[in-house]
Amino acid sequence: MKRGAFQRGLSLFWWLMLAFLYLPLAVIVFYSFNSANSAAYFAGFSLRWYERLLNNDQLLDALSNSLTLGIASSIIALIVGTLIGYGMYRHRSRKLGWLIVLIYLPIVMPDIVFGISDMAFFITLDREFGILGPSLMTMIIAHVTFQIPFVALIVYSRFVGLDPTLFEAAKDLYASPFQRARHFLLPTLKPSLIAAFFLSFTLSIDDFVISFFTAGPENATLPIYIWGAIRRGVSPEINAIATLMIGAVVIAAVFSLLFNRRGHAGS
Repeated sequence: MKRGAFQRGLSLFWWLMLAFLYLPLAVIVFYSFNSANSAAYFAGFSLRWYERLLNNDQLLDALSNSLTLGIASSIIALIVGTLIGYGMYRHRSRKLGWLIVLIYLPIVMPDIVFGISDMAFFITLDREFGILGPSLMTMIIAHVTFQIPFVALIVYSRFVGLDPTLFEAAKDLYASPFQRARHFLLPTLKPSLIAAFFLSFTLSIDDFVISFFTAGPENATLPIYIWGAIRRGVSPEINAIATLMIGAVVIAAVFSLLFNRRGHAGS
C-alpha cells in the first residue's frame, strides 16, 4: 500500500513539474489567438495578430536575420566541430584534459560574459584595424564560437560508439582517405551531423544575450526585436511572435532527437 502511494506521489510530482515548465508557454500560445487589442483579457479566438505579422517589415527583417544567422553559423560550426570531434577521437589515448576543458568552457560560461567578451574583442579589432565592426558577420562568428563545442561533443560521442576495427577494415580494403570519408565516415556520421546541425540552429535562433552584444544597428534578430517590442508592453502580437519561435525551436529539437535516436539505433 505504501509503495502504491509512493508511486502515485511520484506521478503527481511529475505532472506538477510538467505544468510548471510548460504552462507559461501554453498561456503565451493561447493568448496569441486573442482577438482583443490587449493581452490583459481574452475576447475570443482570432488570427488577426498572425496576419499583422506578415505586414510588419521590421519583424520580417528580424526573421530574415535570424534565419540567415542560424543557418550560416550552424553550417560553419558543423564543419569545424566535426573536425574537432574527429581529432578528439583520433588522439583520445593522449592526455588531453586541457582540450576537454577548452571544449566545455563555452558551454558552462555565462552568456553575459561571453557576449561582453565578444563585443570588446570586435570593437577592438574595428578600432585598431577597421575590420569586424558590429554586423551580421560578427554575430555569425560569435554564434559559431558557442555552437562548436556542442557539435564536437556530439560527433565525438558518435565516434566513440563505433567499433575501432571498422577503420582498420576500411584500410584493409585499400580504401583511400577520400573513399573512407565518403563511403564510411559520412554515412555513419550522417544522423549525428544532422542532429548537431539542428541543435546548433536551435541554440542560434533562441539566443538573445550574445546576439544583443554583437549585433549591428541594422541586424536585429527576432529575440532582439521581441525584447525591444516588449518594453512597450506585452501585446497579442508579441505572443504570436513567441508562439512562432516556440514552434520553430520545437520542430528543430524534434528533428534533432529523431536523427540522434536513429544514429544510436544504427550503431
